[in-house]
Amino acid sequence: MTQTVGFDTLQIHAGARPDPATGARQVPIYQTTAYVFRDADHAAALFNLQEVGYIYSRLTNPTVAALGERLAALEGGAGAVCTSSGHAAQIMALYPLMGPGKNIVASTRLYGGTITQFTQVFKRFGWSTTFVDTDDLAAVEAAIDDNTRAIFCETIANPGGYVTDIPALAKIADRHGIPLVVDNTTATPYLANPIAMGATLVVHSTTKYLTGNGTVTGGAIIDSGTFNWSNGKFPSLSDPEPAYHGLKFHETFGALAYTFFGIAIGLRDLGMTMNPQAAHYTLMGIETLSLRMQKHVANAEKIAAWLENHPAVEAVTYPGLDSSPYKDRAARIVPKGAGALFTIALKGGYDACVRFVDSLELFSHVANLGDTRSLVIHSASTTHRQLSAEQQVAAGAAPNVVRLSIGTEEADDLIRDLDQALSASQG
Repeated sequence: MTQTVGFDTLQIHAGARPDPATGARQVPIYQTTAYVFRDADHAAALFNLQEVGYIYSRLTNPTVAALGERLAALEGGAGAVCTSSGHAAQIMALYPLMGPGKNIVASTRLYGGTITQFTQVFKRFGWSTTFVDTDDLAAVEAAIDDNTRAIFCETIANPGGYVTDIPALAKIADRHGIPLVVDNTTATPYLANPIAMGATLVVHSTTKYLTGNGTVTGGAIIDSGTFNWSNGKFPSLSDPEPAYHGLKFHETFGALAYTFFGIAIGLRDLGMTMNPQAAHYTLMGIETLSLRMQKHVANAEKIAAWLENHPAVEAVTYPGLDSSPYKDRAARIVPKGAGALFTIALKGGYDACVRFVDSLELFSHVANLGDTRSLVIHSASTTHRQLSAEQQVAAGAAPNVVRLSIGTEEADDLIRDLDQALSASQG
């Protein structure tokens, strides 16, 4: 199914077709480890990447493949690779691009766990990260050197609600012959289409809005299919691959080279595989994605406006507010709404934040976002705890800041809960 049909149709039908064996209309959960080959020649052709098919569920699985097809359709990409988590998707996204001594340029305004991964885990691979304020385009350009292999950002930054100028970063990436990788988790493909704005790769934590019900973890990488991997900087995709008798992925698979590498090399060797049960839950969630995001956004707009006038609140970072410095950019990048994730700064600092979180009743205090339920967390003491004070402030997670993920409940009920907790926060 192609983009000739609308988003609401794609989110239900893309990747789904009646099961040929039973006629089942919903995508079945193919809970199997391995698949029977027709004969020895068939098996050899699959292992040589001469024929597309199923070998072993660490590599490919029909339920997971259906999810990948749906995500590629919604993001406007050529193909997708599904993984066990959003963090796995980030490593998998960069794995074909990087090598010892190589680096990426990344936004300072990223999820705390991503910053930790990019600073600590990358060292074990011999990779490095240069963090810059992506609002400063000159600084982004200046940070790129001969060993830079990607620019990484989030559409709407977690937790601060900063909106990234994706087209501007895409132009810089193009000038330097490197891909722009965009984490579209907080916006979802319903609110933003990074590939249409020039991004090469899109990553997701499917755990969040795509699934929407807080039941499973997962991740995905969607490839635009338009990047020239044979520009001399990405030997994993352009040069002969020893494990496949000298096969050249870009030369052989063209627009699907990155996707095939992600499965045939990435999942084969790293094993960060999504299980079919998780894929099934996410497929179910995506069927109502547009409906849920409309409600998420409507609630967030109403609640953020109310919070901005509360005497216990110093600041609200929701980019949909008229007072936000990102209001105009949000209208360009996320025209259907600025998402439902933002922070509030409380009068009374750290202690007030703790009292506020402990006093909420409808909001769940969890390390997650994008659920139908409204969620809250004090980032400085949890998700961003490993960062320095300077890094916390840069990421929008200062000690006096609380992150809110607005759900799909009645907005007035959420406002009443916030009001009583804000009163309690002030002692």
